[in-house]
Amino acid sequence: MAAREPAGTPASSPCYADEMRREPYGDVELLSLLNELLEAERAGARGLSELSRRDHPPETTALLRSLARDEGRFCAMLGRHVRRLGGTPSRATGTFYDKLLAREGLAAQMTLLDRGQSAVVRLLAEMLPRLRDPELQADLEDMHDVHVANLARTAPANREADGAPARSPGR
Repeated sequence: MAAREPAGTPASSPCYADEMRREPYGDVELLSLLNELLEAERAGARGLSELSRRDHPPETTALLRSLARDEGRFCAMLGRHVRRLGGTPSRATGTFYDKLLAREGLAAQMTLLDRGQSAVVRLLAEMLPRLRDPELQADLEDMHDVHVANLARTAPANREADGAPARSPGR
């Protein structure tokens, strides 16, 4: 007779949970995630473009325009992959756009921007191990790295928007 497991013992080893999270995406799930990212990037591109047209110091305007270009580039890339994988790119703009423009003041907008960029970084970090398409993986790794770099680029602008003096990265 087999020994019984004590009450509360998991049915399977916890180490299998990590393996399940790393299984490749199914087509529907992957296309859904890519469209979710596309909508978020579109919201970021539109919102940053709008903010860049407002009255800011020249260096802040240049930063906002550069960030908007990055977001726009990733919109094009994501749409291309959705089509290549047999899907239809979403035409929607994520809710981030309205949330960003509803914030009062550049400091609050930059704080929300950083939260949005951080959320994209986390989602991409979760997605990358499950991808089996080398072209998509390379593009999403680039997207991840650019978002990480952009978070570092916005840190001085966030301090300035809060009224604190910008510091060099080494301080």
